[in-house]
Amino acid sequence: MVREIIAKRPYRHFKGRLYYVHDIVMHTETREWMVSYQALYEPYGMFVRPLAMFAEEIESNRPDNVTKQIYRFELFKGM
Repeated sequence: MVREIIAKRPYRHFKGRLYYVHDIVMHTETREWMVSYQALYEPYGMFVRPLAMFAEEIESNRPDNVTKQIYRFELFKGM
């Protein structure tokens, strides 16, 4: 089971950058659920990633996990 990802909300990547989730969409060929999201820093790129990957847990000992998050992306609740 994939954890819930809420559209129209900001998320923080485990490396520290913020992204805005526009929507959860379905791939027309594979029927796989995908997350459509945008960087909240220049040049504000748009991306698509499989929902399962967007919501997955990461290894706790990763040296690039600057946020010490459990998941690849976590809902950003502000400062």
